[in-house]
Amino acid sequence: MFIQTEATPNPETLKFIPGEDVLGDGNVRDFSDVESAAASPLAAALFALGTVKRVFFGSDFITVTKTEGEWQHLRPSILGLIMDHYTSGRPMLVGEAAEASTQSSKEYDEEEAEIVDQIKELLDTRVRPAVAQDGGDIVFHEYDDGVVFLTMRGACAGCPSSAMTLKAGIENLLKHYVPEVTRVEQVEAY
Repeated sequence: MFIQTEATPNPETLKFIPGEDVLGDGNVRDFSDVESAAASPLAAALFALGTVKRVFFGSDFITVTKTEGEWQHLRPSILGLIMDHYTSGRPMLVGEAAEASTQSSKEYDEEEAEIVDQIKELLDTRVRPAVAQDGGDIVFHEYDDGVVFLTMRGACAGCPSSAMTLKAGIENLLKHYVPEVTRVEQVEAY
């Protein structure tokens, strides 16, 4: 098994590409602490290194965010854990494999529902694939009176350039295609 690594815009996060499905089929899972990592043997093993503060599984990649240290010293241990996991045949997720929804359950009237559908379609077709290239993901939470609330995950969570991505990139795109959008705000997962 050959696992590729790629730098991300977040210097604290590295993207690992095992050449096999991680969660497959557009699924993602974010582990922001040791407790959430209990749902995955691999995520738990990565957190056990003591230098990992976040793990993100994409459909075909894994991003790991470090707390300290240099990647040249951490990368071999992480590569070893990923390789061991794949060769062991253990499942990627245990117990309840479906991530609890992080999206708002807010009800929208017919006009707002159409706007929300346009926003979600743009995010899914234009934004999420680009963000995934950088080892992250973006989640729609809510639309309220022209404001779109989103959460950055994976390599994008805590990335120094995430505010620029939201404002200069995503906000401009949404305002262009959906004139009702006046701004985009980042929110933490809830």
